[in-house]
Amino acid sequence: MKATDVYRESRDELLKLSGNHGRAVQEFRWPSLGERFNWAVDWFDVIARRNSRPALIIVEVDGSSTRRSFDEMASSSDRLAAWLAGHGVGRGDPVLLMLGNQVELWESMLAVMKLGAVIMPTTTALGPSDLIERTVRGAVRHVICNAQDTSKFNDVPGGYSRFSVGAAQGWLDIKAAEAIETVPAPHPGTAPDDPLLLYFTSGTTSRPKLVRHTQISYPVGHLSTVYWIGLRPGDVHLNISSPGWAKHAWSCFFAPWIAEATILVVNYRRFEAGPLLDSLREYEVSTFCAPPTVWRMLINTDLSERPAALREVLGAGEPLNPEVIERVRAAWGLTIRDGFGQTETTAQVGNTPGSPVRPGSMGRPLPGVPVVLVDTVSGEPVVAPGEGEICLDLSARPLPLMTGYQDDPERTAEAMAGGYYHTGDVASVDVDGYITYIGRTDDVFKASDYKISPFELESVLIEHPAVAEAAVVPAPDPVRLAVPKAYVALVPGVEPTAATAESILRHARERLAPYQRVRRIEFYELPKTISGKIRRVELRAREKDLCECPADSASTEWRDDQFPSLKS
Repeated sequence: MKATDVYRESRDELLKLSGNHGRAVQEFRWPSLGERFNWAVDWFDVIARRNSRPALIIVEVDGSSTRRSFDEMASSSDRLAAWLAGHGVGRGDPVLLMLGNQVELWESMLAVMKLGAVIMPTTTALGPSDLIERTVRGAVRHVICNAQDTSKFNDVPGGYSRFSVGAAQGWLDIKAAEAIETVPAPHPGTAPDDPLLLYFTSGTTSRPKLVRHTQISYPVGHLSTVYWIGLRPGDVHLNISSPGWAKHAWSCFFAPWIAEATILVVNYRRFEAGPLLDSLREYEVSTFCAPPTVWRMLINTDLSERPAALREVLGAGEPLNPEVIERVRAAWGLTIRDGFGQTETTAQVGNTPGSPVRPGSMGRPLPGVPVVLVDTVSGEPVVAPGEGEICLDLSARPLPLMTGYQDDPERTAEAMAGGYYHTGDVASVDVDGYITYIGRTDDVFKASDYKISPFELESVLIEHPAVAEAAVVPAPDPVRLAVPKAYVALVPGVEPTAATAESILRHARERLAPYQRVRRIEFYELPKTISGKIRRVELRAREKDLCECPADSASTEWRDDQFPSLKS
């Protein structure tokens, strides 16, 4: 049986088992694809040839849109692959790809894949210093970027080829590929274990790691993501994420096209809920995934008219707080389903279509993903109900897992220690297998000998109308050793006054157990990674510095003992 047929059989099996999580976990097995596999040639081209359905729709800020059919995407990527090959791009070459949400991004992803080269997706937000690090660590041989970004590489050393979208001095314009004859790309002969993707992590706690994925770990592994989302052939899928990060590949590339669905992208300069809702309705979106920040903005607009075609709604990036889920359920009759995964993996855990959703839980292990919670002290699997680090059992040879961190054997060994892949995330599991997120192993802390999950406290804080974002870290305390302190970003128009601090502290006090009480609050611009994730490591370091020099925070920090009324 051909690799394409084996792949399709596995996908169709999961599609049939949608809504039956137990059977899917019990019966699904990863496909064995033989000695060679290339997703772009063996899957995408097969489903795309002579297929006039839209593969990609991009909506611009002004409301205009660009459409490409599956057949057009196959042909244009064939031409680009041939053109790139003619300019020296070959199998195994790392290609830094720095483009926004534009047709050329998807064409380039397919074209580079068809050549057997290695894709290094990169956000356009990077500057020269970050690009120097990426080109060196990734051993980049070729760069593809927009003409307006070429100047960022003026001081980036290296003998890499320079390809641009649009004319730029010293760069070759890939638009020249449009003029060459369309010939189906030959199979590059890639083996399943050959490298395909290099992704930098967000770097929330340390130097960003360079994750290495194979020809199957993402292209085949994202069958788990298809199952979690609940995608079906013919769907229109909208995912809010930025190019250059793994979630974009998850839900703006692999999962929809594995399911033979249309990818919808909505570009914006500054996010506005109204135009997004208009797009959900106009383009008849059936499945929609967005990070918590987007969902929190959506619930503050008019949700009275549910988009008619919308069937599945999902949250990703960070766990959603219960209030947001309930507001959407009340307005649309749909339950936002959480999921969990990493740059290093595909979707690992999720609330799947048709399964009961338990408040606060991000769901159960997905089909084919050997998730186990491991005690952080003993290193042994946790017996439910219990708490431990989310891990993957390496003895089960988890297919949707990276092969390691590029040129970093020490951190690879640390991640794969003891027979498990360690996610670095702590969770609890109940007797029915539902997993509830607690926090990063580095973020969970003790106060008065009680374990504190920052996420639980932050979920309560952001329900206050004045709070836009919050991050809870331990603040050194002479009596309790540490107490929960909240760094808070206020919504526009709210003043950082004592009255605001008291209101937020009271709100948290009324909704949290005594040992969880937020004892201190500071209004502060939260430090973030390029991908928008909060760098709590910087806030923890700041607290240590403030402990040594407390006067530095005297004017900006508020403590609960400053408000006697809180004790009444």
